[in-house]
Amino acid sequence: MSPKNSSKIDYTLVLILMLLCLTSLTAIYGANSAYVLKQVLYYAVGIGIIIGVIRLDSDQLKKLTWYLYGFGLLLLVLLILAPESIAREINGAKSWFTLPGFSLQPSEFVKVFLVLALSRLIVEHQEKYIVKTLQSDFLLLFKIGGVTALPLFLVMLQPDLGTSLVFLAIMLGMVFISGISWKILTPIFSSFGVIATAILYLVIWHSDWITTYFGVKEYQMGRIYSWLDPYTYQSTTGYHLTQSLLAIGSGQTTGKGIGTSEVVLPENHTDFIFSVVGEEFGFIGASIIISLFFLLIYHITKVALETKNTFYTCMSVGIISMLCFHVFQNIGMTVGILPITGIPLPFISYGGSSLMGNMLSMGLIFSIRYHYKKYMFSSDE
Repeated sequence: MSPKNSSKIDYTLVLILMLLCLTSLTAIYGANSAYVLKQVLYYAVGIGIIIGVIRLDSDQLKKLTWYLYGFGLLLLVLLILAPESIAREINGAKSWFTLPGFSLQPSEFVKVFLVLALSRLIVEHQEKYIVKTLQSDFLLLFKIGGVTALPLFLVMLQPDLGTSLVFLAIMLGMVFISGISWKILTPIFSSFGVIATAILYLVIWHSDWITTYFGVKEYQMGRIYSWLDPYTYQSTTGYHLTQSLLAIGSGQTTGKGIGTSEVVLPENHTDFIFSVVGEEFGFIGASIIISLFFLLIYHITKVALETKNTFYTCMSVGIISMLCFHVFQNIGMTVGILPITGIPLPFISYGGSSLMGNMLSMGLIFSIRYHYKKYMFSSDE
């Protein structure tokens, strides 16, 4: 790349990621210091991913899109077929390749591949159907649903409900900016809203119907009950939530200090890292983390609005949808406003696959500013 392009580094995003990294290492140290060095290593690998991805411009990314999407699907299929020796069940889900000294969760990368696939799909559809009709909009909606359904189905087979919901969140965000007429979207979303309300009513007031007619197991219903009334199920399915609430509440305003956690909480360095922050750094520490995510989402939104490249805009919206759902779901489940799912807090929770997948998405955002001058006068390239 030319010196002019090489100077187009998004230093604001660099600063935000540095702050998230420091926050992650501090929180993990407070939860379990044994994992800090590994998280540093994962961040180092993530930086390498960003350096590699940032050099890919819009045209190159579009050329790679379907290869990456197909590779992701292949990994998900291999994961299902793999023997227990290299893909064992963890917490009831077969989501990881587990090799000596190394583990990989393919779905964390497939999320980003899906964003790329849907972005290219939308752009090419808009280029082909310049004059929009209800028929062309229905076709685009069908395409978006089909491309999302393949990885969604494979992840559901693991089964991994949390990641499946992330795929749906990405699809929903992409549908919103795809240009599909609201004459189509309004009745569809209204129908989903009515169905969701009916299901919630049945779960709360007629749970016997759910277990009898919908094939839902009693232990699965227990997870919902423990979310609605965790203290009744404190010794079983409500244990994580009650301990999380105790940890966050005990931190009060300023917290107990780093490394002084007193509440026993399994997975506190991964899915429940926010609970550790709440206990050790209190309301102030928790607010700082939420503010950092707000700055990150705001900055990516600003980048998406500034670029004249439709593919980059779609890509940014997909990444925003992914991150927003992760943050809202993870923090929501630790404070009891959402059911518990195995979704980590981006850039903060310990974990190689999750962090590297998120750094891959940041590499895509970096590439927008890196190639900004090249595409600033183009709306389609």
